[in-house]
Amino acid sequence: MSGQEKKDFDKEANSWDENPVPAKIAGDIAGAIISDGHLSKDLDVLDFGCGTGLVTLRIQPLVKSITGADGSQGMLAVLKNKAQHNGLANVITKHIDLERGERVSGAFQVIVTNMTLHHVPDAEALLIQLTNLLTPGGRMYVSDLDAEDGSFHADNTGVFHFGFNRQRLKGILESAGLSDIGDTTASRIVRKKGSGEKEYSIFLINGRKP
Repeated sequence: MSGQEKKDFDKEANSWDENPVPAKIAGDIAGAIISDGHLSKDLDVLDFGCGTGLVTLRIQPLVKSITGADGSQGMLAVLKNKAQHNGLANVITKHIDLERGERVSGAFQVIVTNMTLHHVPDAEALLIQLTNLLTPGGRMYVSDLDAEDGSFHADNTGVFHFGFNRQRLKGILESAGLSDIGDTTASRIVRKKGSGEKEYSIFLINGRKP
């Protein structure tokens, strides 16, 4: 796959929220998670690969706490500023550098990761790590691109996977210990390609830890 060079998200952090594509996907994914009906004020949530918090801040009002973890200090700074500006004391930010072997610690009742896996070389290892952080009865929500031809990103720097096969990811989550695993198409993005248009679908896989 492409993307052996790490993408510098710090450079894009201050203008990230102006991009309509991440905003639409985040809105669709957050909406689907909320509609699933399992968020409540007694839950500690992890949003792994949170970026500027487009999903984080939609979930925040519905839960006890939400930790936004990301590998970009710039992205986390934007999220932290938004949380402070709005007086959101239940938003926590954590910098996690996977390339240095850093891992998230703690225990969470809900874990969300949106459009992050394709930027992670060993996506399977990350899913196993995240599953291990779930408390019994906890729920995982994983969203990313369905398998595509590499044309979704204008620049594939930092892209290690051109989408994913849903069944394979569901199998990984099942092997990691999740049950009641389901999936849905939660978002679609249409982009101009040449003289025509191309549609890309974004799945949301969810599962429960017994």
